[in-house]
Amino acid sequence: MTIDFANLPPRSAYAWMSSLIMPRPVAWVSTLSPEGATNLAPFSFFSGVTANPPTLMFVPVNDREGRPKHTLRNIELVPEFVVNVVPQHLAAVMNACSAPLPYGESEFGAFGVGAAPSLRVRPPRVQDAPAAFECCLHQIVRVGEGPMAGNIVIGRILAVHVLDSVLGEEGLPDPAKLDLIGRLGGDGYTTTRDRFDLERP
Repeated sequence: MTIDFANLPPRSAYAWMSSLIMPRPVAWVSTLSPEGATNLAPFSFFSGVTANPPTLMFVPVNDREGRPKHTLRNIELVPEFVVNVVPQHLAAVMNACSAPLPYGESEFGAFGVGAAPSLRVRPPRVQDAPAAFECCLHQIVRVGEGPMAGNIVIGRILAVHVLDSVLGEEGLPDPAKLDLIGRLGGDGYTTTRDRFDLERP
């Protein structure tokens, strides 16, 4: 089977991409409006970029009317954000934060998510997240126009908060203790419990 993406509707393209590019880590991104209202939303097009300088990226797509989502709108006005990683025990509340709320209404308050102050940026972090990356905006790269077009947000990592309880014997995060989730296609998610090692050649 071969699928020609040239004439494929965006929603169909998304369905094929999200079903084949997986598992995808989840960025649970907290931002702040100029008026001081917090926003918290999950994104599964998310990855590290490079360690020199330390950067990561995530991609908020435009909504069905072609408008920027609240996260992107906030970052354009207050160019700072926090990427919180998501363990399995926070999966349900993370998923709840994907519900559309009016601009300015906080998911922290609406869904009972505990907030903690950040060190280097203004938006708060998720208090119970095992790790949270404080970032300032490096660049926004627009890809496409209209509904479901992408906005690649590249952030410079300024600091990371890591719970001591998820560290292993060598002082680095232990995947089993982190117990992070990944996004599959449709409503599917996975965990990082089943793992194997391959030595690099």
